Amino acid sequence: MIRRTFLVAGSAFGAMRACSIAHATDVFEVTRTDAEWRAMLSDLEYAVMREEATERAGTSPLDKLYAPGTYHCRGCDLPLYSSEAKYDSGTGWPSFHSALPGAIGTREDRRLIFQVRTECHCRRCGSHLGHIFDDGPPPTGKRHCLNGASLVFRPA
Repeated sequence: MIRRTFLVAGSAFGAMRACSIAHATDVFEVTRTDAEWRAMLSDLEYAVMREEATERAGTSPLDKLYAPGTYHCRGCDLPLYSSEAKYDSGTGWPSFHSALPGAIGTREDRRLIFQVRTECHCRRCGSHLGHIFDDGPPPTGKRHCLNGASLVFRPA
C-alpha cells in the first residue's frame, strides 16, 4: 500500500513538474538569460517571477497602497494594472478586479493536486504575477491575487 501511494504521489509530482517546464518554452518580446534575471532581481523577486513561487501573505508594501497610479511589471516595466481596479480582498496580497487591456497572459496551473487555478503572467516578458480567482467584486467578479514582488508602482 505504501509503495502504491508513493508511486501515485511521484507520478503527480512529475506531471506538475512537466507543466512547469513546458512554460519555459514560451516565447516573449522581452527575453533575458537566467544570469541577467538573477542580476536584476532579488532572491525573492527571482523566485516569484521566474520560478512561480508565492511571497508570504501580508509582506508586500503594495498590498495596502491605494494611491492613484499604475502597477508595472518589475521585469519589463509594462503597465499591468490601474489603481482604479485595486481593492482590499483581505487576503494579504495586492488584488485587482481586472488588468489593463492586453497586459497579461493566462494559463492553467495544475501544480496543486485536486485544484486547477488560472495563473497570470506579464504578456511581454512572461514574469509570473499570481493567480486569478472567481470570487472578486463587480464589475468582473474576478480577483487577480498578485505577488507584490512582481510589481512596481508608478504614481499618477
